Amino acid sequence: MSRSLNKVMLIGNVGSEPDIRATSSGTRVAKVSLATSRQWKDGSGQQKEKTEWHRLTFFGRLVDIVDQWVKKGDRLYIEGRIEYSESESDGQKKYWTDIIVLEMVMLGSTGGGDGGGRGGDFQSDSSPVSSPASPISEPDDDLPF
Repeated sequence: MSRSLNKVMLIGNVGSEPDIRATSSGTRVAKVSLATSRQWKDGSGQQKEKTEWHRLTFFGRLVDIVDQWVKKGDRLYIEGRIEYSESESDGQKKYWTDIIVLEMVMLGSTGGGDGGGRGGDFQSDSSPVSSPASPISEPDDDLPF
């Protein structure tokens, strides 16, 4: 049997306050925008920057943590998977790319707001891990690379 991998790792800044909602079945969902930026020099030596915006979606225990702790400007490390979807409105198809977050590490706040420097590791199906500075490691799963 061949294996496949759908994994995303991002470090960025929260772009807006989290949007917490419930589905028609009562499942709570949190949506957050996350900005990642890269800088480089072009051929003439001019400094350039490009920011990408990512749509993060949280389920389970992570919704409670996002609701309580995540604010605009906070720096997050997340791990998750990419999901694509589409919807139709007024005959127009819209396509969405979401990152379904499975793990999150709060790296602190960048703004002058409340609680700079807070941190913690969180997984979608467990309690917070005690050491926010510890690296995330995964068991060897015999991947060929």
